[in-house]
Amino acid sequence: MENNMNKQELRAQYEYRRRKSAEGMRLQLISFGLMAFLTIISFLAVGYGLPKSFVVPILLLLASVQALFQLYYFMHASEKGHGMVMFFMYSAMFVAFITVLCYMTIIWW
Repeated sequence: MENNMNKQELRAQYEYRRRKSAEGMRLQLISFGLMAFLTIISFLAVGYGLPKSFVVPILLLLASVQALFQLYYFMHASEKGHGMVMFFMYSAMFVAFITVLCYMTIIWW
């Protein structure tokens, strides 16, 4: 009886892991498709010869969105246990943003 229960428990764990893996793969494929779409939009924006004042902010925005997709779906940052790592990554992004903002302010003003 105990051996049969152990097999059922192992089977349930296997099915759970299988479903979680399939869900993760589905999210990665959707994310990959969205990133490819954003890349195509970037190429089209540059290829059509739109004004530089329009293209540069759009490219920066699309690059930021792609970086977030890669961080959360391909590097599995959205999973449990990555809290401290994400804290340090967000802190580094904040410091980088402030540094770039300071340099831009110094150069342009």
